[in-house]
Amino acid sequence: MGLLAKIDNEFFQEVGEISRFTARFFKEVTKPKQEWEEFINQCYWIGYKTLTLVSITAFIMGLVLTIQSRPTLVEFGAASLLPSMVSVSLVREITPVITSLICAGKIGSGIGAELGSMRVTEQIDAMEVSGTNPFKYLVVTRVLASTVMVPILSILAIGISLYGGYLGANIRGEVSWTLFWFQAFDALSYGDFIPSIIKTVFFGFAIGIVGCFKGYTSEKGTEGVGRSATTAVIVASLLVFVLDLIAVQITDLLGLT
Repeated sequence: MGLLAKIDNEFFQEVGEISRFTARFFKEVTKPKQEWEEFINQCYWIGYKTLTLVSITAFIMGLVLTIQSRPTLVEFGAASLLPSMVSVSLVREITPVITSLICAGKIGSGIGAELGSMRVTEQIDAMEVSGTNPFKYLVVTRVLASTVMVPILSILAIGISLYGGYLGANIRGEVSWTLFWFQAFDALSYGDFIPSIIKTVFFGFAIGIVGCFKGYTSEKGTEGVGRSATTAVIVASLLVFVLDLIAVQITDLLGLT
């Protein structure tokens, strides 16, 4: 019981600290004089530097999903539904979630390690002494960049994964370019696309907040930096699943599914 109580205390303490950290973010982001140059720089590092990994993963997702789904549909005589099924699956759920998990691994760990290193080497303390607002410069810019770039990466990944699906449909079958895209988009609606993009905004925000929180509050030297990067990935990935579950329930209540 003592161990369970300790775990519960640590969990709720962590939740409280992240909540205060998030509240401070919203307070700082409303203050004038944003660090736009650093924000654009972080968009480059978070977005462009992650694009290759996201693109390769999205292409393989679309290709594999189509190849794996085709035999089952053929067995039930529904092979013509392959483009529709693949497009709905990729757009609604698979591509946004997998893309966000990739971002949680790469972006979350990168931010956690970077800010953790700055914390243990006292660079953040030096910024405070020099009169610079390190929270606004380091945290606000990274969280905003993550919130903006994850949805953009998700949109690009959806297009690439659908192209992978087209190639997968033509490996053992023959579907024309026009027919595949007509069936794919005919099965989709704004109720499929818009909610999947909106939830990636929250995924990106969660990834940025968790990565910055773990790095900004890092301690215990280089060991703490490694722990910050690792826990940032774990917590951010878990939050992606939790937020996705909440988003699915909301869209179901609104009748968008």
